[in-house]
Amino acid sequence: MKIRTGTLLGLMLAASLCLSSCTKSTKRATISESEAESIGSEAYIYGYPLVTMEMTRRVMTNVASPEGLRAPMGQFINAREYPDTSFHDVTAPNADTLYSVAWLNLSQEPYILHLPDVNDRYYLMPMLSGWTNVFASPGTRTTGDKAGDYAITGPSWSSTLPSGIKEFKSPTNLVWLLGRTYSTGTAEDYDAVHKIQDEYSLTPLSRFGSPYTPPQGKVDPDIDMTTPVREQVNAMNAETFFTTLAQLMKENPPAKEDGPIVAKMARIGVIPGDEFDMSKLETNVAKGIKQAPKIGQE
Repeated sequence: MKIRTGTLLGLMLAASLCLSSCTKSTKRATISESEAESIGSEAYIYGYPLVTMEMTRRVMTNVASPEGLRAPMGQFINAREYPDTSFHDVTAPNADTLYSVAWLNLSQEPYILHLPDVNDRYYLMPMLSGWTNVFASPGTRTTGDKAGDYAITGPSWSSTLPSGIKEFKSPTNLVWLLGRTYSTGTAEDYDAVHKIQDEYSLTPLSRFGSPYTPPQGKVDPDIDMTTPVREQVNAMNAETFFTTLAQLMKENPPAKEDGPIVAKMARIGVIPGDEFDMSKLETNVAKGIKQAPKIGQE
């Protein structure tokens, strides 16, 4: 078969152009310092809730057993009176409810939440994902005041639950239960709420239906237990912040709707589940990213 010279040259030229463009497309496009600064500050604002949630979890669960307003992972801690001005774990605590708080890691298995009959008292048990979004909130307004059991499952869990248990699927493996039960603040009413709080419980699915005693928590002496969480997050430099964010996004994936910002973050090396290494970035990119915390906070 004969191929005309003009046709052959055209095919060769097309192949050459394709190879050039395809090669360029596989490389990360160079961005300017100002672009890196802009993307970095946007990424900082986007990731701030997830990093703040994790830092809050570290402080509130860094105890061997429940004490004050802190408890190990997977265990309820019940506030027995209104929080006072010394409480800094939550920025703006309620002033007319008693808190029942717990932190869950759903990466291994679901937890079963038991809620008792509250006899028409108002309460709610909002469940926050790692990104601070409320994905479920059983309570008087939504599920009524009667007793019930609810399964809190992680994003990748799919199996069969025991009969009669309603499922609440979390989009992340990190979950914060931030329960609140109304109280008038009198000694008599405090006692009534305490009885309700004592019946709130969490049990790993594998132990549901049998006696269960939560294990002791592990105390990390390197965790700062005195500085308010927000100040700890705000004090992070860009490298620490984005390293933490990239790690957290592995177990707490961004929503599908967050695709555009996730693509932007990849341009500065912040990729869900991958190690963030500032030293591997181009000098101008690293220089721009370093300004992200300051600009983001402003």
